Formats: sequence, structure tokens, C-alpha cells
Amino acid sequence: MLMTKQRRPPIGTLRGWAISVLQEAGAIRECEEHGWMQDCGDRHARERAFEIAPQNPPSGVSSEVTLAELHDMLDSIGDTCPECPPKNPV
Repeated sequence: MLMTKQRRPPIGTLRGWAISVLQEAGAIRECEEHGWMQDCGDRHARERAFEIAPQNPPSGVSSEVTLAELHDMLDSIGDTCPECPPKNPV
């Protein structure tokens, strides 16, 4: 059976593109309850995102700009959801 890779829908903004790349690499995830992005703290996933980004940049955007946007996104995302109650240490 012939299998093809499903094409991702076009992303409207550079920020949306960066979120997509970071999620695909496993560097960030979305809070299932509130929808906030959360940093997974996985160094290898971050490295994968920075390897993926230059291979599939948005049209008309340089690789330097795409990498800068990934850095900006990671700097703006925390590792906890601001709306979820804090977890009590056991």
C-alpha cells in the first residue's frame, strides 16, 4: 500500500508556524484543559525543532528569522499552565 505523508495545513503567522514546529518536535505541548502552551523541558526535542525549522521555513522567511522566532517562542512559554492549580508535592 502506498503511504504518503500528510501535508500540514498552511500556517497564517510566523508565530503559528513556530508553535507547529515546536509541537511536532515534542518541545512544547498544549494544556488539555485550558489550551496554554507548556515547555516540556526536553533538550533533545528542542534540538529537533531547531533541525526541522530550516528544512521547512514559511515562504519568504529566512532561516535566521525562523530560528529567532523559535527562540522567542521558547522564551515566552513556561513549563506550567497559568490556569491550572499548583500540584502539591507528595
